[in-house]
Formats: sequence, structure tokens, C-alpha cells
Amino acid sequence: MSDQIKFIVDSLNKEPFRKNYNLITFDSLEPMQLLQVLSDVLAEIDPKQLVDLREEMPEQTAKRMLSLLGILKYKPSGNATDMSTFRQGLVIGSKPVIYPVLHWLLQRTNELKKRAYLARFLIKLEVPSEFLQDETVADTNKQYEELMEAFKTLHKEYEQLKASGFSTAEIRKDISAMEEEKDQLIKRVEHLKKRVETAQNYQWMLKIARQLRVEKEREEYLAQQKQEQKNQLFHAVQRLQRVQNQLKSMRQAAADAKPESLMKRLEEEIKFNLYMVTEKFPKELENKKKELHILQKVVSEPAMGHSDLLELESKINEINTEINQLIEKKMMRNEPIEGNLSLYRQQASIISHKKEAKAEELQEAKEKLASLEREASVKRNQTREFDGTEVLKGDEFKRYVSKLRSKSTVFKKKHQIIAELKAEFGLLQRTEELLKQRHENIQQQLQTMEEKKGISGYSYTQEELERVSALKSEVDEMKGRTLDDMSEMVKKLNSLVSEKKSALASVIKELRQLRQKRQELTQECDEKKSQYDSCAAGLESNRSKLEQEVRRLREECLQEESRYHYTNCMIKNLEVQLRRATDEMKAYISSDQQEKRKAIREQYTKNIAEQENLGKKLREKQKVVRESHGPNMKQAKMWRDLEQLMECKKQCFLKQQSQTSIGQVIQEGGEDRLIL
Repeated sequence: MSDQIKFIVDSLNKEPFRKNYNLITFDSLEPMQLLQVLSDVLAEIDPKQLVDLREEMPEQTAKRMLSLLGILKYKPSGNATDMSTFRQGLVIGSKPVIYPVLHWLLQRTNELKKRAYLARFLIKLEVPSEFLQDETVADTNKQYEELMEAFKTLHKEYEQLKASGFSTAEIRKDISAMEEEKDQLIKRVEHLKKRVETAQNYQWMLKIARQLRVEKEREEYLAQQKQEQKNQLFHAVQRLQRVQNQLKSMRQAAADAKPESLMKRLEEEIKFNLYMVTEKFPKELENKKKELHILQKVVSEPAMGHSDLLELESKINEINTEINQLIEKKMMRNEPIEGNLSLYRQQASIISHKKEAKAEELQEAKEKLASLEREASVKRNQTREFDGTEVLKGDEFKRYVSKLRSKSTVFKKKHQIIAELKAEFGLLQRTEELLKQRHENIQQQLQTMEEKKGISGYSYTQEELERVSALKSEVDEMKGRTLDDMSEMVKKLNSLVSEKKSALASVIKELRQLRQKRQELTQECDEKKSQYDSCAAGLESNRSKLEQEVRRLREECLQEESRYHYTNCMIKNLEVQLRRATDEMKAYISSDQQEKRKAIREQYTKNIAEQENLGKKLREKQKVVRESHGPNMKQAKMWRDLEQLMECKKQCFLKQQSQTSIGQVIQEGGEDRLIL
């Protein structure tokens, strides 16, 4: 309990509460102040709970706090009777009730903030079934549920983005970089436009270039479609090959097998499947259900701390010791009938375990066989894709080797021819380079002549026009081919539509009859609905009156009940205070000295006397300190002056040592001599 209070005080002294409590001040808080502290903590989790308790009724306070604690999934320890005491303790501000609540809230504040935020949007409003019969109410309720599901998906996406590590700074940098690139591209486009505007017929050339770009994009799209169709065809061929291989293997198995062996194999498979369905799978399903139930139970419970885990571990250890003691007692009895039965039970359990192990081994072997067959089929398909043939065996392989030998001789001849062609290719390449050089020289001469005549760029534009016209002719041919394909497809679709119309003629006749019946039934339904609405309106008005009366009576009952509980609590508090006062009077009046010592008055007088003695000693000590303050300060100043003097002497000594002469000068007969 002391650790709990210490944690609460430390948490309340931190941000965002800043209460500046210590253990004594927090423990001496009155019930109203303690409830205000709890209300402030709840307001930090849910801002709607920010209320001054002096302006709120006690029953409203208890109702508000209990509803929020229920949303936050707080579970007080104990049974139903403890729940009633918990409610009463919350109303009167009992410390044993409020301290655990504060400890639980302050331990997981961030998690509870998130839970309170989600509860505002995810707590479903229960609409009575009779109201849902109205179409507008049903549509509104459906729209409300759809919005709730949309909020769930958006919140999950927000959490994923939050956990993914994307930062807004990086995104802003990317956006700024993209804007700079955009500005650069706009400048380049404007520069190119200015350069092109000087050329002749630039609008026509731009139009042709735009058409060329559109046709290229269409060509890429058609190429992509072609590639997709090729992939689909390839997958279909692979699927066909797999099915053919399966059919072939099944035919071989049917041809080689006899009816007796087939029946025996089928019986074994039936037995195995029966065992799996009746024994193995139900056990596994039951185990999975138990695990799921345990996990759901764990998820539904509030988050556990270290102390809760230690309690659970201690409980587990106690239960294990009890189990071991029961097993030892059972073994000590050593009844002979039970002993014989235990042997049979052990044998049966061993056989069942062996059976399960063999079934698992058989299942693994079947899975392994299926995987190996899949790998073999994949390898066969790969070899077939490489050379279009299957794996050869026996005589076929010998024939294949002889073919390879004949092909090797042909390969050598062809290799020699290729070497000759390569040499000739080198000569042609050299001639091509020479011709390119001559062409460049001629082009330069042609450009100079065009500049002299004033028609520069004429040859380049003519070549571009020829190239564009050639490309246009190719595109026109591709368009013609695609149009033919589309016309054939339209014909096929028209024929299919006519076939479907002829097939659906009888169905359309039946549909007309059913439509007539539907109209008759809708008219009858509208009449019944009008009758129902008139009857429902009368019943609804009666029901609303009764509901208002019931609501009024319930509110009165709740008010009286809360007043009753409040008066009971106040009576209990007054009884406790009265009991303490009577005990104090008995202890004070009694002649027994030990009883008198237990009285609070005696304890307070004793404490007051001790404090007065302590005050006298401290005043005497203060007097001594005041008298000796002046001489002590003088002595401290003298010590500081002495320290400065010694430091000065030290500095002078060090300077004198550093300035000593390195020799001696002697003057004799007008001469100066230096002796080292």
C-alpha cells in the first residue's frame, strides 16, 4: 500500500498535474478533496470530465465516474457485494477504494486516453427493434454503422502510418524538391518554345510531334496488352500441361493396378480419413477452441502489471503443489483394482499416442510426396520450356546423342562460316566509318551553301518530314489492323448477343408474369402497411406517454436511493466520530495510567512538551552561535589573509628561481670576464 501511495504522489507531482504533494499531505486529504483529485485525473484522460465537484451533486459525480471507469474497463477486485461497497466508497470518497483507482489510472494514462477517445465514436447506441421498423430510422442507423466502420479503418490506417516512421519534414522536403524541379521544367519548356518560335511552320511541327507522342503511348499500351495476353497464354498452357500429367499418371495407375489392390488402397484411405475426421481433427479443434477462449479471456481483462504477474505465478505454484500432494496421496493408497486399471490405461494411452504419431508421420509423408510431385512437374515444365521436349530415357537418349554428334559437325562448319563473315563484317564496318566521315563533310558543305543562299535548315527539315511521314504510314497500318480485329470482335459479340436473346426469350416471358404478380402484391402490401402505420401510430403515442411516466418515476427512485445512500454514509461517519469521541472520554476519565497514555490528549501533550524542550535547546544553541559569530568571522578573515600572504611568497620565490644568472662576470684591469 505504501508503494502504491508513493507512486500516486510522484505521478501527481509531475506534468500535467503539478500538485506538490508529499506522503503526509496526500494522506491527510479529506474525502471531497480526494474525489476532486480523482476527477482531475479522469479529466486528463477525457476532457469532458473537467468538473468542479462543489457545483455537482454527489450522485451525479458517482454516476459520471462509474460510467467512465466502465468504458475504460476498470475491474475492482472482489465479487458482487464488493461492487456495492465499491460504489458506496466512491460516493463517500473512501481511501481504500480511490487509491487503487488512482494507481491503475496513473499507470496507463496514455493507453486510457486512446481508449477514451475511441469510446466517443465506437460505443454503439442501442436502438429498440420497434423503432428500426421505420425506414428513415433504419437508414439512419445503417448509415451510423457504416460511418463507425469507416472510422475504424481510418484509425487503423492512421496508426499504421504513425508506426511506419514517415515524418512530415521529409515529405515537405520532397514536395519542395518536386516544386523546384517543376519550376526548372517550366523554364526549360519556355526556353525551348522561344527557340522553336523562330523556325518556320513550328505549329504544324508541334502538332505532328504531339500526334507522334500519342501514337507512341498507344503503341506502348498495345505492347503491354500483348505481353499480358502472352503471360495469360503461358499460364494456361502450364495449367493444361499439369492437368495432362495428372491424367496420364492416373491412367497409368489405373492400368497397372488390380481391382483388389485398388479396393484395399481405398479402404486404407477411408480408414485414415475416418480416423483424422472422427478422432484427430476434433481433438485439435477442441484444443484450438480452448486456446482461443483463453486468449479472448486474456484480451478482455485489463493490462497486468508486474505485481499482478507475480500474484498469478504464486497462485500457479500453490496449485501445482496441491496437485503434487493429491498425486502422492493417491499413490500412497495403492488400491489393487485401481492399479490394474492404471496399467490398462497406460497401455491404451501409449497405443493412442503411437497411433497419433503414425497418423502425423503419414500426413507429413503425403505432404512431402505432393511437394515432390509438384517439384518434378515444375522441373519437367522447365525442361519443356527450354527445348520443347520431355526428359529422354533409354533408346530415345541414344538417338538424341547421335543427333548431337551430327549437329556438332554441322556446328563446326557453321562456326567457320561465321568467322569468315566476321572478317568481312570488319571490312564493311571500316568502309561504313569512311562513308560516314564523307557524309559528315558533305553535310557541312551543304549547310554552308544553305547559309550562303539564305535557306539554312532546309535539308534537316526535309529529312524530319520524311521520317515523320514514314512513322505515320506505319501507325496507319497498325490502326487498320486493330480496326479489323475490332470489327471481327464486334461481329462475334453481336452473334453471342443474338444467341443469348433467343435463349432468354422463355425466361423473359416468365419474368413478365412475375412482374404482374409483384405489382399486385405491392398494392396489397401498401394497403397492409397503411393499416399497420395507423395502428402503430396509436400504440406509439400510448407507449411514449407510458415511457415518460416510467422515466419520471425512475428518476425519482434514483434520487431517493442516492439520498438514502448519502444519509447512510453520513450516519456511519458520524457514528465513527462519536465512537472515537467516547473512547477518548473513557480513556481520559479512567484511573488506569496505561489507558490514559493511550488517549490522544495525553499523546498530544507529550509531543508538545518534547517540542518545547527541543525549542529551548535550539534557542540556546542560537544564542551561542550569535555570541561567537563576530570572533569567528575575524579569525576566518585572518586565515584568508595568511593564505594570500603565503601564496604571494610562493610566487616571489618561483620568480627568483627563474631569474638566477647563468654565470659570473669579473672585472680586472679594464677587462670583463664571464665565468660559467
